[in-house]
Amino acid sequence: MRSCSSSLSVLILLFSTFTPVSHPDVSPLKVNLLDAATLSCSGRCPGLVRWTVFHKPMDTLAECDQTSCRSVKEGYQMIHDQYLKGNFSLTITGVDFSKRGWYTCDCDGKDLCDARLQIQPLNTPVQIKPTESLILKLDISDPVEVIYNSTVAANRSSGQICTVDGQSLQCTSEYSQRVSAALELRGMKPSDSGVYSIKDKRNDEIIHAYTVTVQDDPSDLDGCKGAVVPVWIFVLVVILLVSVIVVLAVVIRQSLSVNRTEGEL
Repeated sequence: MRSCSSSLSVLILLFSTFTPVSHPDVSPLKVNLLDAATLSCSGRCPGLVRWTVFHKPMDTLAECDQTSCRSVKEGYQMIHDQYLKGNFSLTITGVDFSKRGWYTCDCDGKDLCDARLQIQPLNTPVQIKPTESLILKLDISDPVEVIYNSTVAANRSSGQICTVDGQSLQCTSEYSQRVSAALELRGMKPSDSGVYSIKDKRNDEIIHAYTVTVQDDPSDLDGCKGAVVPVWIFVLVVILLVSVIVVLAVVIRQSLSVNRTEGEL
């Protein structure tokens, strides 16, 4: 029985060691690219308070104790006056894509808070001519997928069209011959208009969305040429022209009549 009990203890230990840690239901903090971000945490801690990246618990970013605060990594800071009041917030300056993810604040090695940092998706409008290429920029080196949502009435297709993982590029059969390794989609046509989203697969979030319009007529790119005039405007113009002609005719006739009368006198 002792042997079975020991084996069970070992199994429980292994299970707890390798079971992924689930994050609490924490709303992510979303900021714009290159803006500053402040991750909030408050509580009571008479000892050392540290902030780390969740999956790197030994890699300290910033820390505070009763005497001072230290920025261990550039771009991360805590404020000692706030620490003494129980406010252990971490400020991150110049947020870029590498700073996205989960962070942990602990007191003498015991977890206090978890926080998640996200970057607001970039939005880029693109207007191109038929047969030109659409180039989608990869802002991160993590695995991503490209999702297409059509805005063309006759083409309501949507879904994943490509995945990129390092140097590996996989696209659906419809796009495999059109997409190069740099995510250049060649031979664009009006039916390709729509929203092309770059999604970070690891963090399950959209990082960049391209709203693409492929013009039927290249002259339409200025937004003015080739515009269709509504029928009612055409009818109104014709009525105005006829009215002006009638008025001019009446005025001319009256003028001729007056001149004739004066001549007879």
